[in-house]
Amino acid sequence: MFRATMKSLLARKVRLVLSGLAVVLGVMFVSGAFVLTDTLGRSFDAVFADGFSDIDVTVSAKPKVALSETEGEQVAAPLPASAVERVRRDVPGVAEAVGVVSADGARLIGSNGKVVTSFGPPQLGENWLGESDLVELRPGGREPRADDEIVVNAALAQAANVKVGDRVGVLTLAPKKEFTLVGVFGYSGGRDSIGGVNQVAFTTPVAQQLMLGKPDVFTTITVRAADGVTPQRLRDDVAAALGADYVVKTGEQAAADQAAGLKQGLDFFNKVLLGFAAVALLVGTFLILNTFSIIVAQRTRELALMRALGASGRQIVGSVVLEAVAVGLIASLLGLAAGIGVGALLAYLFGKLAGGLTLAGLGVPAAAVIGALGVGLLITVVAALLPAIRAARIPPIAAMQDVANPDRPLTKVTVAGSLVTAVGAVLLFVGLDGHAGGNTLAVILGGVLFAFIGVALLTPLISRPVVGLLGSLFAWSVPGKLGRLNSGRNPRRTAITAAALMVGIALVTGVTVILDSAKGSIGALAEDRIKAELVIAGAQSGPRPATFDPSVLTEAAKIPGVQLVDGEYGDMAVVGGKRTWVGAASDVSALERIFGARATAGDISRLGPDQMLFSSDTAKSRNVSVGSQVPVQLSRGETRTFTVSGIYESSQLTNPVMLPVEATKDFAIPQPSQGFVQLAPGTRVADVQPQVERLLADSPEVSVADRAAFIKQQTSMLDTPLQMIQILLALAIVIAVLGIVNTLALSVLERTRELGLLRAIGLRRAQTMRMITVEAVVISVFGALLGVVVGTGLGAAVVRALRDEGITDLHLPWTQMAVMLGLAAVVGVAAAVVPAIRAARINVLGAIAHE
Repeated sequence: MFRATMKSLLARKVRLVLSGLAVVLGVMFVSGAFVLTDTLGRSFDAVFADGFSDIDVTVSAKPKVALSETEGEQVAAPLPASAVERVRRDVPGVAEAVGVVSADGARLIGSNGKVVTSFGPPQLGENWLGESDLVELRPGGREPRADDEIVVNAALAQAANVKVGDRVGVLTLAPKKEFTLVGVFGYSGGRDSIGGVNQVAFTTPVAQQLMLGKPDVFTTITVRAADGVTPQRLRDDVAAALGADYVVKTGEQAAADQAAGLKQGLDFFNKVLLGFAAVALLVGTFLILNTFSIIVAQRTRELALMRALGASGRQIVGSVVLEAVAVGLIASLLGLAAGIGVGALLAYLFGKLAGGLTLAGLGVPAAAVIGALGVGLLITVVAALLPAIRAARIPPIAAMQDVANPDRPLTKVTVAGSLVTAVGAVLLFVGLDGHAGGNTLAVILGGVLFAFIGVALLTPLISRPVVGLLGSLFAWSVPGKLGRLNSGRNPRRTAITAAALMVGIALVTGVTVILDSAKGSIGALAEDRIKAELVIAGAQSGPRPATFDPSVLTEAAKIPGVQLVDGEYGDMAVVGGKRTWVGAASDVSALERIFGARATAGDISRLGPDQMLFSSDTAKSRNVSVGSQVPVQLSRGETRTFTVSGIYESSQLTNPVMLPVEATKDFAIPQPSQGFVQLAPGTRVADVQPQVERLLADSPEVSVADRAAFIKQQTSMLDTPLQMIQILLALAIVIAVLGIVNTLALSVLERTRELGLLRAIGLRRAQTMRMITVEAVVISVFGALLGVVVGTGLGAAVVRALRDEGITDLHLPWTQMAVMLGLAAVVGVAAAVVPAIRAARINVLGAIAHE
């Protein structure tokens, strides 16, 4: 049986290549994800180990507000200069203790007048600490000595197109200031940057004032141990001397913690890639299932003869499964190789986008190999198991008959599909309705998976009438009629082929429905509620929002025709013991006059320096009312107690908690990120907008736009994730196209004699090609139609579940749906090219004699 199986496999190697390609592409995603994250993870480890190589111990103050990765950028609490002196004076074994200022938010303005942006790595403002084994000034430069002198790292100088001697602008916590660039520095090994970080170094007093907002403070203390003192011992001695308000780590620990923060983001990216790999493998499962089903059907006489010659049912199952193992093993190895290449390419591109991250050597972790072989083999064997079991049930007498396999009733598959679909619907309801506890994402994904499988099982029931209806569009000619009949003659085969395409298109459609509904809801809400004609804001290109000088608000209020100007600030704070996003407004009356908020208790039109406002939902969840006293810890400063003076109706446009503008001095970013300008009746926007633009001359990150342009800018941010999802899901659609090609190719081989007879009675080659093309187009459009319907249903369900989150309007992307159906027809034509040519070239006499 083994030799017979190998000969059978080699005789059909071309037929199995396409199904193997599906496994190759899915496994490529799996192994590529592990290779990418392993390579980048080790690269980050090396970067931070290098950065802390000459540091034995680091000291920082405990953050006032501890944040998670998704809640924003962690703000370090400032250390007093006296702490540096205590470490130097009171701790034995200290060779050197240096106060360091290093905070994100120093943005250099390039020679083109635009701010140099960073998509990920921070833009650090630091105090210059001199050259070391790691840091080296490039020839022609020197250290900053005066308050108006700076040095920058070489990568930033190159990005800004500036050189030593230039006058450059820098944005920090303060308004734009001009400096003379007196030096450019790099790093050992000729590197221009470490990890793509942009660095601007000032004199120590200037760095303290601009980056931390006060003199004589630092963000960290770096300590070098004296000879004979271990970093661990020095860490313990420093911690004992400073007390519990400080975090003391060895340099090795600090490097590992810094790298761990970035690895959390990599872990999320890894899960995204693995999610798309799962989609690709799900689609591949349909393809492999169909391929083995067709091959087993074509081998009916062969397998029955084996049974007649004494082969057992177990041997028949083993024969088909052995073919699947061979295909899965080869495809997994090819997918692993492709994944290693893709992972290396993505790591290289990531390094370039990150500003020149030096990559560690390419790594292939055990998870990539185990995942590739395990997943590839498992998917292939599982997909081939049902056809194998079916093959084992072939009666030996079938070898003596030349009859077609009769269609099996659809009762069992319909009942199974109904049950699986019902399970999927229940899981989706539980997950989307918030009853899944901490397993919401897993429950929703499980619901989607069961929904897809259930719909795929139900598809044979509807394939014949729907395919017949679609095929009637082409039934005006003999080839069209034949193609229509062929596409509906085997409902199971048509359904599995169409289901593969359905999965990819359903996911694209569902995501598009959700994001379009979110854009439409946000846009409608903003258009209805924002009563400001002009908005001051900037596009956020990194972890920090673009901000501007508060004096712009004061000056804008003086422009003739301006009725109200409001600046909006934001920060993460601990309010009543819980982390909460808080806001502040330069004119709190804007809550009512610009954002249409309505007071439900107290007064929201004014706010004293020790008062605060709550949204109604937040007040209810925190059990506070007007008059309640609530402690608030901001990113800087000490805990303060505020009195609740008003409660306003919750809205997607308002913050859950509002503090007085006086509190912004302790915000992580004590500058407004948005400004709203309301004009007096009869004042033209075109008259006021240029005057506001002139006030923003020193804030090149920020611009002023009318309300419609602002809303478009805010909602357009959802276009990027949509495009990324569409690109990644294109792989699933490519696999589905391979499935159509495979089905048609095997179908042509299966119908060799039939095609010969058609040619013999007068069907020309061109008509034969048109017949195959019609069959492909009908199957492809059927799959796309299923995808559009299922995707719309899933998207609408999610939108309904998110109604309380502000997504209230359902927007269906009719244009994109029509485009996808049109592209499905094109895909069908493309998929039919090779099978159609093969069918047209069949030798008529040889085909008639074929068995």
